[in-house]
Amino acid sequence: MNNLSIIAKMTSMQIAEVTRKQHQHIMRDIRDEAEKLSNAGIDTESKFGLRERDGLTGTIPYYELTREGVLQLAARYDAVVRAKLIELAMKQDKQLPSNYKEALLALVAAEEEKEQLHAENAQQKQIIGELKPKADYTDSILKNKGLVTITQIAKDYGMSGQEMNAILHENGIQYKQSEQWLLYTKYQDKGYTHSETINITRKDGRPDITMNTKWTQKGRLFIYALLKKSGILPVIEQALSA
Repeated sequence: MNNLSIIAKMTSMQIAEVTRKQHQHIMRDIRDEAEKLSNAGIDTESKFGLRERDGLTGTIPYYELTREGVLQLAARYDAVVRAKLIELAMKQDKQLPSNYKEALLALVAAEEEKEQLHAENAQQKQIIGELKPKADYTDSILKNKGLVTITQIAKDYGMSGQEMNAILHENGIQYKQSEQWLLYTKYQDKGYTHSETINITRKDGRPDITMNTKWTQKGRLFIYALLKKSGILPVIEQALSA
């Protein structure tokens, strides 16, 4: 493969040869990458083109990858395979970076894109889960009435929002993803939270949005019951039990 001529695209067979992997496994990995991108609304044809070639027993499917497709695929493999694919991508196009460092920067950009998609998918799953309860309850939370922040709930217990979030995390209720606390799957469809979109301005002046998790009154009661089992009571009940 060191004598490859400069071409616009690489096939999945050539990639299998370079990486010393079975072609069927390369096909599987490409399909997985393409599916993830398609689910996020990203065009995959510009990266992976499904083709067919004649075989002894009929047509055989394979993929034709652009430079972006090769780098996208490389992001899922270990360091040695990534290095081989980066070198391969550099031979694809005369417009490619002329050194390994520049090609690696392109790979890092592809990995960051994948991480962003993962974060967005996690947020979408939470929103979908939040809209699953019965229609009468869904209608009420969509009106944004009775929603409270975790800081407001925490004040009832004489603690900070950060401490409350830590307790919920330790009890397997939520996890943090891209600066937003998200419920684990088993709690997403209970009507406990509602994700709110907030317009923000980055330090460089660039407008952006962020997601903020607020709790419904039903979620507030859930937290109350959870903490009470651990002997953690709101301030008003601490006074009554003293």
